[in-house]
Amino acid sequence: MILSMTGYAVATRELAGGLLSVELRAVNHRFLDLSLRLPEELRLIENQIREKLAGKVSRGKLDCRIGFSARAEAQPKLQLNKDLLAQLVALAAEAREIAPDAGGLKMGELLRWPGVLATDAVTPETMQKTALELLDIALADFAATRGREGEKLAASLTERADKMAAIVAEVQPRLPEIVAAYDDKLKQRLVEALGSVDDDRVRQEVALFAQKVDVAEELTRLDTHLTELRRIVKTGGAVGKRLDFLMQELHREANTLGSKSVAVDTSQASLELKVLIEQMREQVQNIE
Repeated sequence: MILSMTGYAVATRELAGGLLSVELRAVNHRFLDLSLRLPEELRLIENQIREKLAGKVSRGKLDCRIGFSARAEAQPKLQLNKDLLAQLVALAAEAREIAPDAGGLKMGELLRWPGVLATDAVTPETMQKTALELLDIALADFAATRGREGEKLAASLTERADKMAAIVAEVQPRLPEIVAAYDDKLKQRLVEALGSVDDDRVRQEVALFAQKVDVAEELTRLDTHLTELRRIVKTGGAVGKRLDFLMQELHREANTLGSKSVAVDTSQASLELKVLIEQMREQVQNIE
């Protein structure tokens, strides 16, 4: 499957006191340009997040934003761990039996004891675990979005490749006729200038120019490049750079076809081919 570099996905989940969200947004770029925005609670897993993103995306300007939006009305509530407090009081009583002169635990000390007071606010560990789960969900949706866009790009490229192949197929059979007509026209002009059709100079000039205006090789290479384009599109994967190089080769052949043209047919064919290639080039810029 061909993947587009353009994509968007978001995944959210309600946590205690607020909403945790993961948002992915990407546009085309020559290489992988990753921008990551995280709350401080997730800095500890930043490398894990980057590895997950780089494992799924190879090209494109990718923005990943993970945020926690606290609800204004949601204030953390403290809860008393009665069981733990009872154990502390009982242990303190046993300790006083052994050391009666020792001071007892004050209420402030009991409440500050780890675990005696708990809050319903989300812990960093919970936020980190949930963020990684949401990232997997967002990446799956992101890949599906890019895949659907990639299918459209692949269909468009194939359609334009078929149009180019039709142009080449139309010109190729007429090529001998075009070259012969040009030869006759060139002979007539040279005879008028030099005076004899049997002159060696006339034959040499005609042969030389016939070779220069023969575009059979360019048409063959165009057809070969179009076959390779269809094969790459069908194979799929991260083929954007290969397709971009192929666009350069197609444009070079189409341009040469135009520069060698000695007939309206080949000039028009060259123009139509370059228009289609330019359209394809724009689409290839969005392929991973």
